[in-house]
Amino acid sequence: MELLPRSPAEFGSARYWDRFFRQRGQRPFEWYGAFPELCPVLHKYVRPRDKVLVVGCGNSELSEQMYDVGMCEDIVNIDVSDAVIRQMRERSVGTRPKMSYLLMDMLQMDFPDAHFQVVLDKGTLDALLTDEEEATLAKVDQMFAEISRVLQVGGRYLCVSLAQAHVLKKAVEYFSQEGWVVRVHQVASSGDKQQFVLPVFVYVMTKFRKMPGSAARILEICPEEQDKPMRVESAERLVAAVKDRQHYALLCSQISKTPCREQVSLDLCDKKSGKPRYTLHVVDSPSVKPSRDNHFAIFIIPQGRETEWLFGTEEGRRQLAASAGFGRLLTVALHREQHYEGMASIQAELSGKVMELAPPGLPARQQVPFLSVGGDIGVRVVRHCGSSPLSGEFIVEDVKGEGTCYFRRLIFLQNRNVVQSEARLLAPTAPPGQKKRRKDKKKPSPTELSGAIDKSYLCCEHHKAMVAGLCLLGGPDTLPGELAVLVVGLGGGSLPLFVHDYFSQAHVAVVEIDPSMLEVATRWFGFSQGDRMRVHVSDGLDYVAKLAAEAPAQYDAVMFDVDSKDLTVGMSCPPPAFVEKPFLQKIKTILKPEGVFVLNLVCRDARLKESVLAALRDVFPLLYARRIQGEVNEILFCQPGPAGRHGPAELGVRARALEGALRRPGRPWDSSYALADMLQAVHIL
Repeated sequence: MELLPRSPAEFGSARYWDRFFRQRGQRPFEWYGAFPELCPVLHKYVRPRDKVLVVGCGNSELSEQMYDVGMCEDIVNIDVSDAVIRQMRERSVGTRPKMSYLLMDMLQMDFPDAHFQVVLDKGTLDALLTDEEEATLAKVDQMFAEISRVLQVGGRYLCVSLAQAHVLKKAVEYFSQEGWVVRVHQVASSGDKQQFVLPVFVYVMTKFRKMPGSAARILEICPEEQDKPMRVESAERLVAAVKDRQHYALLCSQISKTPCREQVSLDLCDKKSGKPRYTLHVVDSPSVKPSRDNHFAIFIIPQGRETEWLFGTEEGRRQLAASAGFGRLLTVALHREQHYEGMASIQAELSGKVMELAPPGLPARQQVPFLSVGGDIGVRVVRHCGSSPLSGEFIVEDVKGEGTCYFRRLIFLQNRNVVQSEARLLAPTAPPGQKKRRKDKKKPSPTELSGAIDKSYLCCEHHKAMVAGLCLLGGPDTLPGELAVLVVGLGGGSLPLFVHDYFSQAHVAVVEIDPSMLEVATRWFGFSQGDRMRVHVSDGLDYVAKLAAEAPAQYDAVMFDVDSKDLTVGMSCPPPAFVEKPFLQKIKTILKPEGVFVLNLVCRDARLKESVLAALRDVFPLLYARRIQGEVNEILFCQPGPAGRHGPAELGVRARALEGALRRPGRPWDSSYALADMLQAVHIL
């Protein structure tokens, strides 16, 4: 039996609907859900004494159920199909005396003006507005005009729809321009009983008298999980908000049926502010053999640790999921602008939403565990918020790392998942003569820490590799003597501070384009200037060019650790201009013949990276590379002459000698500074 129309235009044909309902018989046909799903929304806008008009009623049971539960009895149903009107009259004869069915075209209704308090439309607008042809839009305008005519001021037009973009936009623009209040509700799904993958929406258009002039339009959306509507500023934003919810519904439908081949990422936003509150990643592990208890788990990433390799990269999350032993692991990152009470409140807040992302085959009523590191949500304290014309908005925050360590971080909010600078905080010490209480075993929180920076500790692996590269200076088994070092890019200042403190004869010049970063490094990261440490607030390009012209061959080492502000380029460090061949020639000019140029390269664009390496090879005869495991960073050691070429074994000897010279009695030295290990993976390009 063929019930579908031969063309979309037939949806507006009385002949088509007569044939449709004769062939379908007495079985109700429910467009977009049944009464139980729609009832919570309808109950808000339909009062028992209202006079209700249902346009395009078909043979839906909606009117009958509204009548039978006492929601409303004075209901008039109209349709263009004579066959369905006769069916519906027969169904309600003698049982619903106050409800009527009339054969009538909604484009030309016989009712007087302002006759109804509610007009209800379930799928009729969607059936009429199948395209955006001129004739179709004219019919829709006629439909809206008739609905407006028969509604009283304060009356509601309730339209149940799948909210295709062109349908929603047309309705919103028409009625908002007429001065009506427009609100869109998402209808809660009914699980396995839901007929459509896409969610169902109800447009609520409340009629007001049109005010003269350009009064502000009131547009709102009410997601299914909350009653309080959210105001939006434009019809385009309202359509976009609905589209976001449709995409989410499609995603949930897809991943509930099949495993994810690729990791899926989505943000859950705060209901009040609309800002991201949680970032979720869905990670499936095909290698995990399913059993009743290992289908699905939620992993809460402690605050401040979302940038770590294990949590912040696809490969890391894949490894985390496999080691956790669950077929699907949902990782949850917490955002710094949000407040969280604790693990229990997060679990209560997320329990309903995360189950929408459950894997196929999850047993009914299965308990889904919430996991974390150490069972808590971590600690994050924002110490400072700032902004500069060059770096944009930035923050300084203290976070709890692994174990009992706390760290201070500088984050540029335009790239909030990247730690710009990091330093370890020292634990507070008791004043002289005061003994520590043995009973108090509580570890200090960031609010209790002294704020003092552990200048002996390099948090970044690429900084350790950059320091190891200084073994290329000096003899094979001696510490380099008096050094002149130029560092381009200050950040928090940990790299130049370490070189200054551990190379006691080094004179360090730092070039930083942003004066705000000098203030941040000084106030929050323990940076200070002195006889052997000077900061020049200048563009690195200009500073190096001036040196090349006025004072060549004066530096033993030039170290570049400068980020790019242009996120559209596939290279985030350094900016492309810093690795163009003419500028590289200037770097070579300011280096001493046996000096070394150390570059932190972060490039995801393979072609761009190859062009950078080609330019470096053209300028520097000797080029070493060291990849940082688990990161995109690659440290390049470039020397102006080939005479100092060393194999991996000799580099290891030199690095061990450098480490031995730096490890002096009374000077802190972290066990992770295995400089020889840093250079084991170095290869000559």
